[in-house]
Amino acid sequence: MTLYYFTKDEKRTSSHACTGDCLAKWPIATTTSDEPVLEGVTGEVGTIESPDGEKHLTLNGMPLYTFAQDAKPGDTAGQGIGGVWFAVAPDGTMIQ
Repeated sequence: MTLYYFTKDEKRTSSHACTGDCLAKWPIATTTSDEPVLEGVTGEVGTIESPDGEKHLTLNGMPLYTFAQDAKPGDTAGQGIGGVWFAVAPDGTMIQ
């Protein structure tokens, strides 16, 4: 699924700015791996702890999310929403 950055998050934070109702629309991207890999994306992949104790994926220090209205891989319905949600490019940058 398409991964998104939320520009209200702070780089290298241990938490995320999307909480409550926001998470219903923008689920966090999670992993079970201690050494996660994002296929087809370059950059420093890591994790922070999510509010429910899961491993929330990060890329270059920024938390990653999916968009609930993206139905299948390659969908980008969340791109640019509110001027704060932007898809992750294969080189790890934010597509604006």
